[in-house]
Amino acid sequence: MSLYEDLLEREREGQRIKVGIIGAGQMGFGLITQISQISGMEVRGICDINLPAAEKAKNYYLSKSERKHDILVSDDFKKIIQSKDVDVIVDATGIPEVGADISLEVLKSRKHLVLLNVEVDITIGPLIYQWFNSAGLVYTGSAGDEPAATLELYEFAKSIGLEILVAGKGKNNPFIPDATPETCKEEAFRKKMNAHMLTSFQDGTKTMAEMNLLSNATGLIPDIPGMHGIEADLKTVANKLTMKENGGILNRFGVVEYVKGLAPGVFVIVKSELKPVVEELKYLKVGEGPHFVLYRPYHLASLETPRSIAKAVLYGDSTIHPLGAPVSETVAVAKRDIKAGEVIDGIGGFSVRGVLETHEEMKKNGHIPIGIISGKTIAKRTIRKGQFLTEEDVEPDTDTTIWKLRTLQDRLFSN
Repeated sequence: MSLYEDLLEREREGQRIKVGIIGAGQMGFGLITQISQISGMEVRGICDINLPAAEKAKNYYLSKSERKHDILVSDDFKKIIQSKDVDVIVDATGIPEVGADISLEVLKSRKHLVLLNVEVDITIGPLIYQWFNSAGLVYTGSAGDEPAATLELYEFAKSIGLEILVAGKGKNNPFIPDATPETCKEEAFRKKMNAHMLTSFQDGTKTMAEMNLLSNATGLIPDIPGMHGIEADLKTVANKLTMKENGGILNRFGVVEYVKGLAPGVFVIVKSELKPVVEELKYLKVGEGPHFVLYRPYHLASLETPRSIAKAVLYGDSTIHPLGAPVSETVAVAKRDIKAGEVIDGIGGFSVRGVLETHEEMKKNGHIPIGIISGKTIAKRTIRKGQFLTEEDVEPDTDTTIWKLRTLQDRLFSN
């Protein structure tokens, strides 16, 4: 049977998947709303530090769902995770430190975990995935987010024998590397978004993190730190994202990339060495070759997350997860001059933005993963705008859960 048919069967049997959602912001609220219309699944717990936001999500859900049942609402995520009425947890917080604590509590409670928190996944995902997998539990990123949507195309192309040259996404927001919650405040208000979230979109951190997750799930790497971020459309992207000797900008194939002009879609660029296959792709109007673009013109973000929830519970299967050791890292770069002794805030803040590079480049240069900048991270010396932060530049907050788990991950995957 299909996923949909299996959910219908759950509905008929009265065995609905009971979902707990942590984070009732834009992504969490959208997911909660969508589940009200899905057979075989129901929301049984909602957590947000802004309790009125959680109550609002509950009330909206109940107003739209034909099924009436109790929903636990709390500002303490442990109560949701530990609830006997919850089978699976969705982390929709987007905060690495919170995500680290949630991951441990979910693991302790022996439940599956679905992430709408790319930021924690790229920081400690390889470690946490190993722990969940060893416990017979599912740890997964979410369908509908660009990494998973791109991975669908990647696996489709690989399954029919095509070679992957490039995989990536269209960038939705303009790239404003100096963006801060203050510069984003008015636009965030208009769009009913959190200003810190919008900041991470505009300063590029979110794009870097998404392609970091795709890299860790496929083994593809960034061609250069930060990727190229070219402007292109479906007709020009394959010719631009080709090797330099052929008039393109790439130093190598097997890379992740983002493109201005393809949003809100995702893509893979493929080729075949078989002449009949090339001719068939031309005949089917995929392109003129020799490289072809497979393109999905949308990603539905949290609205697709229920598919990952269902796969985890029904099949014990993940949508996207790290292959093993980190392949790439999103490291911190100063958005402004930072003085010695200053507290440095993290993702979506005033101090740093994320830039993608390979794990080996990070180790070689002593760079800092942006996800561990949490709590009271202190500058040990002056850091100039545009400078990659190093281990010599900052004193991390070693009391944070994210720092402790990242240290364990580094030891686990050390050569």
